[in-house]
Amino acid sequence: MTVAVRAVSGERLLTHADGVRAVYADAFGGPPWHEGPERADAYLERLAGDTHRPGFTAALALDGDTVVGWATAWTTPAPFPTGRCHPQISAALGERRTGDWLCGAREVDELAVATPARRAGLGGRLLAAVTAGRTDGRCWLLTSVAAHRTLAFYEREGWTQITHPAPGGAGAAAFLGPRHPARTAAPRPLEPLRPEQ
Repeated sequence: MTVAVRAVSGERLLTHADGVRAVYADAFGGPPWHEGPERADAYLERLAGDTHRPGFTAALALDGDTVVGWATAWTTPAPFPTGRCHPQISAALGERRTGDWLCGAREVDELAVATPARRAGLGGRLLAAVTAGRTDGRCWLLTSVAAHRTLAFYEREGWTQITHPAPGGAGAAAFLGPRHPARTAAPRPLEPLRPEQ
């Protein structure tokens, strides 16, 4: 498999909507996400609006004409968003750190790789493609603390977890990119809570 990874515009990404939807359904259909096909449809609707966000950037991984992965990112606005998992992150960090570290930074929103294309470095290449243009290194993301493989992937890529898991190991975790200037100032989180064996 020879896969090309390249940064693309939102308009170009949307021309591959069927492939993006297929990878979304594959990547997020199983544990720990368990998202049904309707969520893949809803993502495409959201993506059409997201492409107009300030600082929107995307990367696409293609094996010939087949989408095998993609990533999206944009500039986090100020004031900090109040939708999705953002309130949990701002509550964990506090208003000052949230504003200083995350507002105005590049927020990686989604990253997905199709199952057959995994373990070939595509996730890291996609992540690099949507963050490389941020010369000050101010990049961040959030993900579910239940996604143990995802958490381990970001750590291997040099990202630093900056929020503690919620009681019971639920909720979202925020990560700062490897060149984020606040990365070394971030308090180290507790070890993630693991399910009992």
